Amino acid sequence: MDTAPSLPRLKDPYALEPEDIEEPPRTFWSILRRIGPGMILAASIVGSGELIATTTLGAEVGYVALWVIILSCFIKPAVQAEFGRYSIATGQTGLAGLNQVPGPRLGVNWVVWLWPCMILMTRFQIGAMFGGVAQVMNQLIPGVPVVVWVLILLAITLAVLLGGGYERIEFLAMVKVGLFTMLTFLCALLLMQKPEYFSWRQLGEGLKFQLPAGGLATAIAVFGITGVGASELFMYPYWCVEKGYARFAGKRDASEAWRRRAHGWMRVMHVDILSSMVIYTVATAAFYLLGAGILHGQGLVPAATDMIPVLSKMYTDTLGGWSLWLFYAGAIATLYGTIFAATAAESRIAADLVRLLGGFEAHDYPARLRYRRIFVCVLTIVPALMFLLVQSPVWMVKAGGVAQASTLPVLAAAALFLRHRRLPREAATGFWLTAALWIACAVICAVMMYYFVLLL
Repeated sequence: MDTAPSLPRLKDPYALEPEDIEEPPRTFWSILRRIGPGMILAASIVGSGELIATTTLGAEVGYVALWVIILSCFIKPAVQAEFGRYSIATGQTGLAGLNQVPGPRLGVNWVVWLWPCMILMTRFQIGAMFGGVAQVMNQLIPGVPVVVWVLILLAITLAVLLGGGYERIEFLAMVKVGLFTMLTFLCALLLMQKPEYFSWRQLGEGLKFQLPAGGLATAIAVFGITGVGASELFMYPYWCVEKGYARFAGKRDASEAWRRRAHGWMRVMHVDILSSMVIYTVATAAFYLLGAGILHGQGLVPAATDMIPVLSKMYTDTLGGWSLWLFYAGAIATLYGTIFAATAAESRIAADLVRLLGGFEAHDYPARLRYRRIFVCVLTIVPALMFLLVQSPVWMVKAGGVAQASTLPVLAAAALFLRHRRLPREAATGFWLTAALWIACAVICAVMMYYFVLLL
C-alpha cells in the first residue's frame, strides 16, 4: 500500500473555521500588536499621490489648497471602516458585499464592474511609479537607461509578489512607511524655519476652503488619491480578511459570544484605521507643504523629464545638498513600496472577481492562488508598458487620480447601503459612527459634484 505522506493543505484565510476563532485583545498595547491592514494601505497611499500629485499641486498653487489635503485624509476613513466592518461581520469579501447593491447586472452588478474600469486607469499611476523609480536609479547609475531600469524593476516586482503572502507584504509595508515618512516630516519642520518659503499667514490661507485659481485637475486628482482613495477602499476589506479579523470573530450565529468577538475585532480594526490615518496624514501634509513652500516659491513644477530633479529640491533646500542621497533612497522606498502594496491587493481583488463570475468555487483556495498569480503578472506588466509608451509620470498620476475621484461617490453610496440594508443587526454601530459615515458620504459627494460642475 502506498503510504507516501500527503501534501499539507493550504490555509484558506477566506474560510471561517471554528478552530480559527480567537478572543480579541483588550488592552491598547495588545491591540496595537494586531494591527496591520492599515499599514499596508498606508504603504499604498504614501506613494505617487503624495510624492508626485500632492507636491505638484503645492508647486502649482502654493498653500491655498492645503484644506483639500486635510479634508481628503480625514473624511474617507469613515467609509473605509464601514467596508471593513461589513467583512468582519459577514465573512464576505469586499466585492461580494458591493455585489449586493441594487442596479443593473451582467454576471455581477454595476458597482463591481466599476472596479476593473477604474483599475485600468490607475495602471497609469502604477506605471508612473515604475517611471519614477527608474528615473531615480538612472540618476544614481546614468549608464543604465530609464527603459532598462523599468524592465529590471518589473522582474524584481514579479519575484517579490509571486513568492510571498500577507506576512511579507505587511513587513515590507511597515518598513517602507517608516523610512520616508519621518524623513519628509523632518524636512517639513525645517521648512518652517525658512521665512522665504514659509509663514503662518500662508498656512492659514491654505485652510480657508477656497479653490485654487489654477491646478483644478490636479486638485481633483489629489482628492481622489490622497488619504484613502477609491482603490484603497476596494482593497481594505481584503487585507482585513487576510489578517484574520473575520476568521477570529467566527461565523455569525447571533449569539452574545459572537457579538462580543465581532465588536472586539472591529475595535482592533478602528485602531488600525486611526493609526494609519495619522501616518499618511502627516506624510501627505508634509509633502504638500514642501511642494507649496520650496517648489512654488521657486516657480518649479515637476514635469515629465525633470520630475525627480525638481522633487529632490524639497530635501536639498531644507536639509542641504548632502540629503540628495536620502531623497533618492526615500523616493525609491515610497514609489516602489506602493507598486508592490497596490499590486498585491489588486491581484487579490481581481481573483475574487473571477470567483464571483463563476470561475471557481468560493473555498477553492488553490484556484484563488492561481488566479492571483496570473493577475500579479498582468497588473505588473501592463503599467510598466504604459510608462514605456507615455513616459510622463505627472500626467499618468493625474489620470489615475481623476478616475479614483470619479468612483468615490459611488463607493460612499454603497457603504450607506451596506450599513443600513445588509450589515447584521448585532454588528451595527452606535449613533456617532453612523453619523460620521453619513457626513463623510455627504462631503465626498458634494466635493466631487462641485469639482465636476466647475470643470464643465
